[in-house]
Amino acid sequence: QVHLVESGGGLVQAGGSLRLSCAASSAIFSINAMGWYRQAPGKQRELVARITTRCRTNYADSMKGRFTISRDNAKNTVYLQMNSLKPEDTAVYYCHSEGRAGSYWGQGTQGTVSS
Repeated sequence: QVHLVESGGGLVQAGGSLRLSCAASSAIFSINAMGWYRQAPGKQRELVARITTRCRTNYADSMKGRFTISRDNAKNTVYLQMNSLKPEDTAVYYCHSEGRAGSYWGQGTQGTVSS
């Protein structure tokens, strides 16, 4: 049973933008916080941004001011708008859901930033 489905990754030049989407099943979206993590080659998975059911957000320091997380409760979808992208933002981006409904990961979507 698939709970999280990501889309929106791709290749972009430095300074460009990408918008990631993660569609979740309604059963978990309504009661879980949603977040985005990323994992670059040879590095550990790290938090990018997180948003609660009440739309409280937090970001990793290196993403503040460049990335924006949001959620559309009508569509059971969480978004990650990434602007001013840098080559070091290249990674697989994972959607994550955590809360009373359990913990779930998406399959990941590749984001590549060329210099």
